[in-house]
Amino acid sequence: MPLVRIELQEGRTPAAVRAIADAVHAAIVSEYRIPVRDRFQIIAERPAGSIIAEDAGLGFDRTDGVVVIQIFTQRGRAAEAKQALFAEIARQLAAVGVAGEDVFIGYVENGPEDWSFGFGRSQYLTGELAVPSASAA
Repeated sequence: MPLVRIELQEGRTPAAVRAIADAVHAAIVSEYRIPVRDRFQIIAERPAGSIIAEDAGLGFDRTDGVVVIQIFTQRGRAAEAKQALFAEIARQLAAVGVAGEDVFIGYVENGPEDWSFGFGRSQYLTGELAVPSASAA
């Protein structure tokens, strides 16, 4: 059950923004084998100049088309699984017109005690939801 924040600069059509969100979700479904309806995304369009994402010294330039993705999910996946996810996100985004240098991903892990899906309860702790395994969540 990843929670995904997608931040991008204003100026894309609503269809293009939805295609980006769909591409990120498709990559997560494909690599982490989560259910298709296990989708929690926050999409924020920012004014020009409000996203600064340089190259961290890698020697390339980003465009105004940069897409910043934050993935919040439960801990336990191997580094290889994360790398495969990053590659699949980049592949899916390339298919909707986002260049590889414009894909920036931050990945944050936490535990079952850190989630509430409503009603002020931690459903993983109360037993209302089964805690997903690292291979399936």
